[in-house]
Amino acid sequence: MPLLRGLARTAAVAGTASVVAGRVRHHQDQKFARQDAEAAQEQAPAPTYAAPPPAPAPVYAAPAPAAPATDLTADRLDQLKTLGELKQSGVLTEAEFQAQKAKILAG
Repeated sequence: MPLLRGLARTAAVAGTASVVAGRVRHHQDQKFARQDAEAAQEQAPAPTYAAPPPAPAPVYAAPAPAAPATDLTADRLDQLKTLGELKQSGVLTEAEFQAQKAKILAG
């Protein structure tokens, strides 16, 4: 029996040593994997971000068409009013009125 006890004790010690060695190896593997990951992260280039696309050009409404230029000054308007009154009162004929009106508007 002492022989069996010695064998059993040896087997128990060897089994325990094997389990402990497996745990140590597993712990070391995790430790080295963590260190490798940290080193890879430190060596990795910083992420670069693309610039946002430029904003589209603003769309403006077309300007309103300019009113036709009238060079009628207050003096010319007064002359046209007087001319109209002379025509209505019968002093000027239609032909005379049109001729004078053209002169006033021509400037």
